[in-house]
Amino acid sequence: MLVVDDERTISDTIAARLRAEGYDVRVAFDGPTAVTECDAFGPDAVVLDVMLPGFDGLEVCRRIQAARPVPVLMLTARTDETDMVIGLGVGADDYLSKPFSMRVLVARIAALLRRSDRTTRSDVVVLGDVSIDLSARLVRCGGAEVHLTRTEFDLLAHLASRPRAAIARETLLEQVWGWGAGASSRTVDSHVKALRRKLGGAVIRTVHGVGYALEVPR
Repeated sequence: MLVVDDERTISDTIAARLRAEGYDVRVAFDGPTAVTECDAFGPDAVVLDVMLPGFDGLEVCRRIQAARPVPVLMLTARTDETDMVIGLGVGADDYLSKPFSMRVLVARIAALLRRSDRTTRSDVVVLGDVSIDLSARLVRCGGAEVHLTRTEFDLLAHLASRPRAAIARETLLEQVWGWGAGASSRTVDSHVKALRRKLGGAVIRTVHGVGYALEVPR
C-alpha cells in the first residue's frame, strides 16, 4: 500500500492505521516520489492526495495507471464536482473528501481491493519456483508436486490472496481455523514452519510483531 500526502500528520496517521490493519505501507510526500515508489514497490493500492508538490495527484494517477493499473483512492480538500470527474477520468477508482473518517477510509480501501481481486485474480498463483493452483488445490515446487495438509493449503491460499501484505496471526486464526480471540498463535507458527520446510524458507516472510506475508519475486 502506498500513501501519498504532503501533510505529514495526515500521511503518518493513515499509514499507522493501515499498518494496524495488516497492510505493508510506504509513504510519499510529493508527486515525483510517488511515481518512483509505485515503480519500485508495486503497491496493491494507492491512497493519493490531489494537492501535491512536484506535480499534483491527478498527474500521479495518470502516470502510475499508464505503467501498471492499480486501485487508487483519491483524497481532496476540494468539494468541486469537476475535480472528482477529472480524477475518475485519469484512473482513480474512488474519491474521499477531507476531513474523513478513518473507518470509512479503511472500508473504502478494503472494497477497492476486493473488486480488484475479483477482476484480476488467477486460479494459479506463481511465486518463483512455487505455483499454487487454487481451484485444483495443487501446489508444485520446482515442477514437483508438494503434498500439503488441508490446513496447510488453506493457510497458503489465504496468504496468496494478499501477496506481500502482512497478515496478523489473529486474522489467520480467524480466517483459516475459524477461531476467535484468545486462541494460541503457536498454531499458526507451527503450520508456517511446516510450509517453509516443504516449500523453502524464503516463500513466507515473518513480519515481526504482526504475523506473516507471502514473498513475491520482483
